[in-house]
Amino acid sequence: MNQAILLSSSADNIDFMIHGIFSFHLFGQEIWITTSHVCILIVMAIILIFAIVANRKLAHASEIPSGFQNVVELIVEKLDGMVSGTMGKWAPKFVNYISTIFIFILMSNISGLFGLRPPTADYGTTLALGLITFFLIHINQFKHQSGKQIWRDMCSPLPPWLPIWFPINLISEIAVPISLSLRLFANVLSGTVMMALVYGLLGKIAVIWPAALHVYFDLFSGAIQTYVFCMLTMTYIAQACDAEE
Repeated sequence: MNQAILLSSSADNIDFMIHGIFSFHLFGQEIWITTSHVCILIVMAIILIFAIVANRKLAHASEIPSGFQNVVELIVEKLDGMVSGTMGKWAPKFVNYISTIFIFILMSNISGLFGLRPPTADYGTTLALGLITFFLIHINQFKHQSGKQIWRDMCSPLPPWLPIWFPINLISEIAVPISLSLRLFANVLSGTVMMALVYGLLGKIAVIWPAALHVYFDLFSGAIQTYVFCMLTMTYIAQACDAEE
């Protein structure tokens, strides 16, 4: 594996940046394949392999689950419960999307445990996730709410004939994907930078004990940020779907 794909840190070289691996030309433009692209493909390949194996195992599932079948059913049950508890009657429509981004973000966040640079430490990745959520919110808002109701909400808390608050509410709507993406990006990147500094500055004495830091920055913080991103996504989408009666 190209060393640039991994977090590289030594006493003389502390490296937590995104690097270009190779480039090619398309329609006269130079396009770079970076470490983020490769790490995303690795994470996606792991998820895809897990999904294929799970599908094969569940096709011949036993009535009393055990082993791998038990793990798969537990994951599905917990994700279904999380989405149902937040989105209520809208859960069946969005459970697949929420479960997919939950697993992808979680796997991306903990990929630092295996020496990869987490894809979510690249703002291009988190911004794309935030924009998908943003478009889902407003597509469902226009689908389930009337134009009159949307205008009334945008002018709230004043009456719709006095749209003084409209610019402020518009800014708050535009800020949704930015806040979602920045929160995830900043927390994951800070953990990536901290671990690179620990290994780079402490050198040979950074043995075994940094595992405790990995538990916090990669596992604990990564899981919390995954949950926060998905919870906010579900809340925003559910509010957009619920028309005021």
